[in-house]
Amino acid sequence: MVTLQRWAARATLALTFAFAPMIAAAQTLVRDAEIEYALQQVAQPILQAAGLPSSTRIFVILDSSLNAFVVDNKSIFFHSGLLLKLDTPAKVQAVIAHEAAHIANGHISRRRSNIGAASTAAQLGLLLAAAAAAAGGSGDAAAGLAIGAGSAAQRALFAHTRAEEASADQAALRYMRQAGVDPKAMVDVLDIFRGQEALSRGRQDPYAVTHPLTRDRLRAVEAFAAGTTGDVQTNPTTAYWYARAVGKLSAFSRAPSWTLRRVRNDTDEIATMRRAVAYHRKPDTSRALETIDRVIGMRPNDPFYHELKGQILLESRRVDAAIASYRRAIELRPREPLILRGLGRALLGADTAGSNAQALQVLTEARGRDAFDPGLLRDLALAHARAGQNGLASVATAERYAILRRFKDAATHAQRAAGLLPQGSSGWLRAQDVLSAAKQAGVANK
Repeated sequence: MVTLQRWAARATLALTFAFAPMIAAAQTLVRDAEIEYALQQVAQPILQAAGLPSSTRIFVILDSSLNAFVVDNKSIFFHSGLLLKLDTPAKVQAVIAHEAAHIANGHISRRRSNIGAASTAAQLGLLLAAAAAAAGGSGDAAAGLAIGAGSAAQRALFAHTRAEEASADQAALRYMRQAGVDPKAMVDVLDIFRGQEALSRGRQDPYAVTHPLTRDRLRAVEAFAAGTTGDVQTNPTTAYWYARAVGKLSAFSRAPSWTLRRVRNDTDEIATMRRAVAYHRKPDTSRALETIDRVIGMRPNDPFYHELKGQILLESRRVDAAIASYRRAIELRPREPLILRGLGRALLGADTAGSNAQALQVLTEARGRDAFDPGLLRDLALAHARAGQNGLASVATAERYAILRRFKDAATHAQRAAGLLPQGSSGWLRAQDVLSAAKQAGVANK
């Protein structure tokens, strides 16, 4: 008998799959343990001031346009273009404060009730993102739901009224002051978008479209900032993690030659990390490894630097050394799913009976902590296949295709899995979830 809890979980999963992202086609969610952790450190003082839980996540979408938004009560999204544009931690915190205010003020909850006319699957997917998160689903699920939705639906959900923008500004400024962040940074952020209201919609940055900037709004923010007395100093911890997040994102998204020019005469820790990434991407493996070892020498117990070394080694086909680096990273930060995913991939790269068995164990643990990562599911399917577990391999493949919205392929693999697995088993139930999602997406079960 299916319990109410199981029914709710299956319903949430089915809906999540049904409206998950076209990650490979349009926008890519940047999944990097170091960047996500660093942004969490930057956000934490603001989240605390806003009364939001520390579990509220900050995600980055690889998109050069300027935008930030929320789709549920647990996740804040930055376009990489905006994150790289904001050249101080206080400006990043200003954006986080504004988006946190939309959550705290209930704007997202009200928007769900105001979008009742939405009829397409993409529009419904935006609504379900919040439901999935509220039901305890992965933050990635909510991210996927939002990213996969159509642009018209995104505007309907993300666009805030002028009244909401004004109230979010005032709340955000209070959060910043309480967190010890200079409110003048909010003025600096709004200055980036000053004058865009005079442009046609097609020429405006997405943030200006969804966060309308009026003269009254700007004057109110300027007045609040002008009333702030004293010299507000940036918290050193915040500044450090801001520099790491932006430095790594920049090094991986910009040309290696650009990065190397920018850090040419800089020998500090973060500049050296950026140099290591640039050498890796050239590629110049020997110099990349020499440089990342120099960084590790500066912070020998930093799990993310060991993870980065593992990535460099693995992508340079030095599998055994990569495994050792990933293992060290896991020792320093146990149970981190994105690092576990890297270790699992390295173990699959070794392709021995022992390493394949270990990979299956590691990737299964990672999936239990992050069930909506297509890359992880691809590796997990391979691990199951090498273990002769073809039914479970088909389930993982079906889930991956469902997240990518390739529902015809998802249904094919889910049907195969259902035929191979014992009825009522956890794998069989996962296959049914995918079939339900495919059916809702209009793919007939054969």
